[in-house]
Amino acid sequence: MSQSTPLSLHVPEPTGRPGCKTDFSYLDIHQAGDTPRPPVDVRYQDTAALAAGMIRVLDDDGNAVGPWDPGLDRDTLRFGLRTMMKTRIFDARMVIAQRQKKLSFYMTSLGEEAIGSAHALALRDGDMCFPTYRQQSLLMAREYPLVDMVCQLLSNEADPLKGRQLPVMYSVKNKGFFTISGNLATQIPQAVGWAMASAIKGDTKIASGWIGDGATAESDFHTGLTFAHVYQAPVILNVVNNQWAISTFQAIAGGESVSFAARGVGAGIASLRVDGNDFLAVYAASCWAAERARSNLGPTLIEWVTYRAGPHSTSDDPSRYRPADEWTYFPLGDPIGRLRRHLIGKGWWSDAEHEALQAELEAEVLAAQKEAERHGTLIDGRVPSAASMFEDVYKEMPEHLRRQRQQLGV
Repeated sequence: MSQSTPLSLHVPEPTGRPGCKTDFSYLDIHQAGDTPRPPVDVRYQDTAALAAGMIRVLDDDGNAVGPWDPGLDRDTLRFGLRTMMKTRIFDARMVIAQRQKKLSFYMTSLGEEAIGSAHALALRDGDMCFPTYRQQSLLMAREYPLVDMVCQLLSNEADPLKGRQLPVMYSVKNKGFFTISGNLATQIPQAVGWAMASAIKGDTKIASGWIGDGATAESDFHTGLTFAHVYQAPVILNVVNNQWAISTFQAIAGGESVSFAARGVGAGIASLRVDGNDFLAVYAASCWAAERARSNLGPTLIEWVTYRAGPHSTSDDPSRYRPADEWTYFPLGDPIGRLRRHLIGKGWWSDAEHEALQAELEAEVLAAQKEAERHGTLIDGRVPSAASMFEDVYKEMPEHLRRQRQQLGV
């Protein structure tokens, strides 16, 4: 018997580490306008090429090209730019507040603002999003009050969630923003279940579930895909591939030799792979998936290719595991800069307007922060009354809790 070759284990590695410039050729980026746009009733099998390619609308010069161009009007594009800028300014301000110890924790969506901003515009009132902790742009697009967001972050006496959630984990029912969970991947089966319930009731509302590239390795993700396929749930399943799950490169979750969108096709779901830094492409793909869901044609999985430009959270130092300037070389660019260039090219925006809006939004965010801080911050010693622990837990308070509250004198 001949001697066998020793086995070896393959451990994926990123193409860039600190001190070594990243080779982004692994992304397999396609030219803007090259990807065909099939009808919404396309068979899931026929979306395999879409799951391997990349839907792009904005070219390198800021022009909208190809069959996926949604032809958005001036006001919608300007609102989209405003929403992305507002999200980025808010994030930056809240990081400063965390460093000042006014809040305990924060997570930015730097570099990912186009995804939630454009996706929200493709949904209707009553549709429900099941987001992760990096889709605050969904709330920005739906113009949720900034003061309420800051109060949630500060966990103060005006916190809409009464201090019962970690900062950034918002819950806004009337804006279609389901409670964020810190447990990874739970949003996907929740979104599928909500969509199934909508179909069972004969409603017209659809769901949109969100997950990061790393969390697709969780079993909840695959369970959600199975239920979505089997019951043809009216749901959009959004995989945000921002290249990094904390300090783990996306290849560890299975993105090295095949796209995350391909998993949807394998599960019997129509799937798209999209340039997540292209506002127009995000909007167009979201509309396509939403129409498919509303037409009883079943779920769609979308992989949004983007880049987490900031740290995973305020507890993270990304320079320990990737080049510190990696974002400046990311080939899909900055979503705000790309939409800005497109608007200027159409004569619908100018550098002067951009600077003015930047100043206006900074003032708006700062004013909201100051108003929220009037209700308390982490460092001023003001805490909500202990009575709030007993409220909104039971419809009728049990006797043992009633006695405990009396003992506290609240």
